Order: sequence, then C-alpha cells, then structure tokens
Amino acid sequence: MLKVAILDDYQNVSQQFVDLEKLSGKYEFKIFSEPFIDEADTLEQLADFEALLIMRERTPMTKNIIENLTKLKFIITSGLRNKSIDLEAAKKRKIIVCGTEINIHPTPELTWALILGLARNLKEEIDNMYQGYWQTTVGVELKGKILGLIGLGRVGSQVAKIGKAFGMQVMAWSENLDLNKCKELDVLPCSKDDLITNSDFLSIHVQGGDRYKDCITLKELDKMKKTAFLINTSRGPIVNEDDLIIALSTNEIAGAGLDVYEKEPLPENNKLRFLPNALLTPHIGYVTAENYTTFYNQMIEALEACVNGKPIRVIE
Repeated sequence: MLKVAILDDYQNVSQQFVDLEKLSGKYEFKIFSEPFIDEADTLEQLADFEALLIMRERTPMTKNIIENLTKLKFIITSGLRNKSIDLEAAKKRKIIVCGTEINIHPTPELTWALILGLARNLKEEIDNMYQGYWQTTVGVELKGKILGLIGLGRVGSQVAKIGKAFGMQVMAWSENLDLNKCKELDVLPCSKDDLITNSDFLSIHVQGGDRYKDCITLKELDKMKKTAFLINTSRGPIVNEDDLIIALSTNEIAGAGLDVYEKEPLPENNKLRFLPNALLTPHIGYVTAENYTTFYNQMIEALEACVNGKPIRVIE
C-alpha cells in the first residue's frame, strides 16, 4: 500500500471533510496534527512516505527535505500555488506536485472582521464584558475614512468593493498596479508614500516572496497617522515584525490586525501576543468548512490521478 502523510492538520479535522476509511485498502494514511520541530525532525518522521498531502505554506518543502525524502513520489498541496515548495528540487527528483482549487473570498471576509474589530475596539470591549465592565472605549466610524490597499488583485479588489459599500475612500498601490482595475472599482491609484501617509486603514493584499519582503518597516510605520491601523492577512514577512512591535508598543500607530506572521505558528512568547492594540488571529483567512471540503477531497482526487498515471492540477 502507498504510504501517505497528511501534514499540517493543526485542528485535527481532516477526517471530518474526507472519508479515509473507504481508501484504507489502497493507502496507509498517517495524520500529523503538530508542526515539526525543524528540518531534521521533518526528515525523520516523513522518511517512509511516498505521498504528502500538505496545507499551503505550513510545513516548508525545502530543497534539503525534497532531496532527502528518497521514497517521495507525490506532493499534493491545498491551493494552486505554494511558495513553501521548492519546485525546482521536486522537478529534479521527478516528484509530481499537484494542487487544489481554493475560495478566495474568506480572506477578504476576515480582513473586514479585523478592520471592524479594530475600529470598534472589540477585543477590549469583549474582554471587559466578561470582567463586568460596560462601555470602556470609544470607537471610530468607517464612513469617510481612507482605506489604503497594498495590492488590488483578486483579494484586494474584493476588499475595495466592501470598503466602497461602507462609504470609504479607497486608494491603492502596488508595483504592478492595474490602472484599468482602479478605474473599474473607483479606486484612486497612488504612490506608496501617499498611501502610507494618508490611509486610516492600511491593508495588505500582495503575494509573499522577495518582491514585497519588509515592504512595511519602521520607516513606513513612522509616516502613518498615529490614528491609523495596519491590517495584514497576506504574508507575515511583508511587514517587519520587530519594527511593528516597536510601533505598536510606542503607539506610533493606533493598532494592527494580523492573521499572518514571520514564524507560524506564532511562538507563545512572541511580544505581539501581549500588546493591547494588536488584534491577532492564527492564520485562519482561508480556514473555512467550504475550503477544507474542497482541499481534502481534491487532494484525494489528485492523489488517485497521480497513482493512475494521469496527474491533474499539476504545479510546475
């Protein structure tokens, strides 16, 4: 039987979305619900597996890991893009990499949960309600405020539409900003500097990678309004985490809503966890029942296709 590892099932829910029992005669499954300690631990625990079903950008599939998992034949990831997989290394090893479809609207929805949470001080007010207090903060309205978007792609465009529905002014910048998209959505294109200095809510919606690494550092944070909020539901390294901690600790900005981090899972002693003006969620932008149903069922579908010599949704 083909030995298959299901990685990154942090919530231990994969079997709620796909019936592995009906495949038990063909495959030997093992579910990993905890992140690996390091690459050595990854290699030791996965040495005997021929196929890996992985959640996008959780366990990195580095060159070293791919080269040393000598029995590995197939990697199936959630989503059709995963920057944590070294595709060149996989190609050299003739390992087939496949993906799944993904719904993108859950991330804009979570983005607005964070924006609204920051605007109305929900974290503090909810905590205070359980402590017996009543009306301890004063929130701000969204109508008339400036929403700045770094990125106006599929996710950023949805965030922009909702911002317009709230009566916000929407501005956008990215290195490859589509001016036609700006016109279509009634979004004002601008320079990065204008976006940083004018936004009341600055939300990030570009892909990770070297292009946008450290796009937001203390230099940019110092230029933001002291009443402004930063929201990141894209990738952690786009914002320099140490600089953000300084800015939040010194009230250089009013607050931040974060779903992504430099290191994930976020270490228990990370200073962000102890800042009252940081609203944190554990990278759940894509974590919905609908997405998980698609992910796990299409992972099995892709695995079956690979075994039958007719791989689908191949990532190269």
